[in-house]
Amino acid sequence: MDAKKVDDAKTYLTLPGTWAEVEEKEKQTGKPFHHSGVIPVTKDTFQISTLTCSTKLTQNVDLLGLLNWRSHPENLEQNLQRLMEVEGGEIVKFLQDTLDALFSIMMETSEKETYDMHVFDALVFIISLIGDIKFQHFNPVLETYINKHFSATLAYMKLTKVLNYYVGHAEETALAEKLYSALKALKYLFRFIVQSRVLYLRFYGNSEDGDAFFNSIRMLFLSFNTLMDRPLDEGVKIKGAILKYLPSIINDIQTVFDPVELSFLLTKFIGSIPEAQLVRQKLGCMCKMVESDLFRQPDCRDALLPLVTDQLSGQLDDHSSKPDHEACVQLLSTGPTRAHVQLIMERLLRRVNRTVINMNRSSPLIGHYLACMTAVLKQMDDTHYAHYIGTFKTRQDIIDFLMETFIMFKDLMGNVFPADWMVMNLLQMQVFLRAINQYSEVLNSYFLDQAHFELQLWTNYFHLTVAFLIHTSLQLESFSQEKRKKILNKYGDMRMTVGFKMGEMWYNLAMVGPILQATLVPEPELRKATIPIFFDMMQCEQNFSPGRTFQTFENELITKLDQEVEGGRGDEQYKVLLEKTLLEHCRRHRYLSQSGEELALLLSSLLENLLAYRTITHDESPEHRMSCTVNVLNFYKEKKREDIYIRYLYKLRDLHLDSENYTEAAYTLLLHAELLEWSDKPCAPHLIPRDGQHIWTQQELKERLFQEIICYLDKGKMWEKAIELGKQLAKMHESHMFDFIELSELLKKQAQFFENIMQAMRPQPEYFAVGYYGLGFPSFLRNKTFIYRGKEYEWLEDFSLKLLSQFPNAVRMTSTAPPGDTILNSPGQHLQCFTVKPVLTVPPQFKDKGVPEQILNYYRTNEVDQFQYSRPFRKGEKDPDNEFATMWIERTTYITAYYFPGILKWFEVKSASVEQISPLQNAVETMEMVNEKLSNLVQQQACDRSQSVHPLSMMLNGIVDPAVMGGFSNYEK
Repeated sequence: MDAKKVDDAKTYLTLPGTWAEVEEKEKQTGKPFHHSGVIPVTKDTFQISTLTCSTKLTQNVDLLGLLNWRSHPENLEQNLQRLMEVEGGEIVKFLQDTLDALFSIMMETSEKETYDMHVFDALVFIISLIGDIKFQHFNPVLETYINKHFSATLAYMKLTKVLNYYVGHAEETALAEKLYSALKALKYLFRFIVQSRVLYLRFYGNSEDGDAFFNSIRMLFLSFNTLMDRPLDEGVKIKGAILKYLPSIINDIQTVFDPVELSFLLTKFIGSIPEAQLVRQKLGCMCKMVESDLFRQPDCRDALLPLVTDQLSGQLDDHSSKPDHEACVQLLSTGPTRAHVQLIMERLLRRVNRTVINMNRSSPLIGHYLACMTAVLKQMDDTHYAHYIGTFKTRQDIIDFLMETFIMFKDLMGNVFPADWMVMNLLQMQVFLRAINQYSEVLNSYFLDQAHFELQLWTNYFHLTVAFLIHTSLQLESFSQEKRKKILNKYGDMRMTVGFKMGEMWYNLAMVGPILQATLVPEPELRKATIPIFFDMMQCEQNFSPGRTFQTFENELITKLDQEVEGGRGDEQYKVLLEKTLLEHCRRHRYLSQSGEELALLLSSLLENLLAYRTITHDESPEHRMSCTVNVLNFYKEKKREDIYIRYLYKLRDLHLDSENYTEAAYTLLLHAELLEWSDKPCAPHLIPRDGQHIWTQQELKERLFQEIICYLDKGKMWEKAIELGKQLAKMHESHMFDFIELSELLKKQAQFFENIMQAMRPQPEYFAVGYYGLGFPSFLRNKTFIYRGKEYEWLEDFSLKLLSQFPNAVRMTSTAPPGDTILNSPGQHLQCFTVKPVLTVPPQFKDKGVPEQILNYYRTNEVDQFQYSRPFRKGEKDPDNEFATMWIERTTYITAYYFPGILKWFEVKSASVEQISPLQNAVETMEMVNEKLSNLVQQQACDRSQSVHPLSMMLNGIVDPAVMGGFSNYEK
């Protein structure tokens, strides 16, 4: 077609539309068809199909029959039934017309009830149709119809009547499915009912039908109640549908029905359900009730809330077989509670507490229940707490409640919500703190006097407050400055509040552990407030103990202090403040001035050792860790605290084993064995090592320790000591235990040890004197001298390098002379190291006897505590003819605190003496040593003539004709 003529409709409307029309036109004109505006197309064709759609005209016979029902009223029942077979898309297009037709039928045949059920079923069908996901976008159309176009003022009478009939005859199979469909459509059925009632009241007022409408609603609920009370297997599907859909009508029906009466009807409805039936559905129904507008009205809430609390209380009861925790917490979390907190508190607080206590901490619901509990506690004021405590009938009931509450609070703090939920955790702590303060008043009122004192209850209280004090979320020092400021502004330092409360609560109570933990919180003001409690404890025990001492307090404080400091609490400032505070209080007291001062100094010394031990545990040097461990265990040994003493013994043993110091590990375990007897007495718990799972007698444990010690001594080549212990053990097996099998094994080991002594290679260790001079060393080393036992083949240079690696800033002294005050008081580190010789003490049984060197060699370096260092010096001028005439010896003798070997590879020098040896005396000593060695060789040769005489002949030749150092002439001069 010519583009210029497209806009002219006459150009193409007169044209033929088919080839038949073209041929007809050509016959008429006798010429080939041609139009000036058209370019004829002879090859291409296309076909168009159309569908006519109308919202006013329908071609569906069944729907059309219903819309024109007045034309053929005799077919009305058939048309109503066929409506439910019409395709849904056709119905929703004519939704308003269809609904108008249905309500017209209902109203115009109101005198008869012939079609009421059919119309009701048709209405349910349409509502269900629109509820389908395919047509749900027609919901606004239905809403608009109800609000603006619906006009059947008497429809409510018909609809409620049919609905009542269906509910009342639910047992009939034919009606059961219809009722189920009606329940699913209940929301919109009641929208029609309510709107119809509203229109009726607008036109006729209240007086026309009396109470007919109200009675129909009451009758409906009564029918519901009767149906719900039947056995579970009867109509369970219908019952579930009622519970699911009934709450959907509440907001509408309350506009035309008394809300308070409706609340009571709902209460009776829930009460009609047997206790163990449809629990989750029932709780879900109540949850929707609470969410409805009805619950927001005070009078209605007064009616509904007791129902809710009773149902929840029954579900959360301790005797409930299978409580639905998820549904319960959903209901518990819903709805306003402030105005009725007392009712909720009375009926649900204890139930919720016990539910939380029994619930697995990994349950996803634990956080919900904790949030509900926190919400209830947050809304309780002082009068609520007082009233709640007053509801308990006996003192024991209060004890039980407080016990479970204290344990629950302690368990829940910081263990439910994630650590990064700071606001939730702090809110929980704030609410708990207020509850703790309230319950502390109960403790003071009911359980403080001697007649009603409950030790375990008070213990749990203090454990709770301490757990609160040291809770991670309250340690403000670990937060940034900005975060700390925000927390302080909103919540304050809650540690201060609970700390001061603990101080108030303390009176005639001996709760050492919890109070100690409180004093260790790194807050100076809190420490100052709580440390004086220790003085009160001392006074209390001294006043009431038979011996007028505070020994129990002292022992417990030492035990707890050790645990806390090792766990990372406490610092130098605490040590100073503790000593200062206790001294100030004790010195002002008439009877505690001396004993209290001794305890203060004792605790200060203990803290110094424990802090040094804790600091040094991360040191790379095992020697330093061992030194601090020995300092601590010596302290406990002196105080006769065997339990802690043994614990540190095993720590020391482990350090030795890590360093392969088997000999020292054996001597460490020997200290434990010495605490035991060879008897069948049962071991006290503190005597059993930490890894012991068996209940030992003292004899069994001592034997086990001896076996372990002998094993370590064997590894350390200390066979003489192993034989000594083996003999003790063998005697017990032979004379008391009569275990000859074990005895034979022991004797075999001893035989092997004797053989090792005579034949095995056993290098003698070197001993070194080490001085740590200067104020730069730790307190346990500063300006002290120690004797060290070297390892196999460890010489002075290697040992010195090892020491210097531990103290890289230390300066090695080149002189072996004692240092002066300048070095002792210098701020640096000066290290002095040189070799010393152990002084042999020959055992009595070996004196004046030909003892093989292999046997004597053991005593040259073992079982020694005296060591000598000889430094030559010259008196007067050197004699060119005889240099020995003026050569004197300065001999320093060191005596150590303990014998070597022992529990350490080093011991402190307790005394040192210096003497000068003249040249003559030195020569005499040299001759005596040579004579002793010669005598030994002669005796060995006499005892065993198979030995080579070469060593003896060489030595005799050197004595008779010395060829070095000037020979005899120098001695003669």
